[in-house]
Amino acid sequence: MEKKLIYPTRGVCSRAIEILLEDDVVKSVQFFGGCNGNTQGIAQLVRGMKAEDVIARVEGISCNGKGTSCPDQLARALRQMLDK
Repeated sequence: MEKKLIYPTRGVCSRAIEILLEDDVVKSVQFFGGCNGNTQGIAQLVRGMKAEDVIARVEGISCNGKGTSCPDQLARALRQMLDK
């Protein structure tokens, strides 16, 4: 089953993340705002991964002591999608 979420980020440079999952596998990720090269890289790296594996790898990453980061926000969004 396909799921889509536009997740409004908090505490980071990006404004939102659009995620498409198919059977809990990441089909696509697009960050709106943020460090363009880094967010594109994250999106490419996680494509085809199980959402649970992405969460395990990036959850808790902090950017400049903010307590969160774009990868951490992605993990939070994916966790929200899996909990639904």
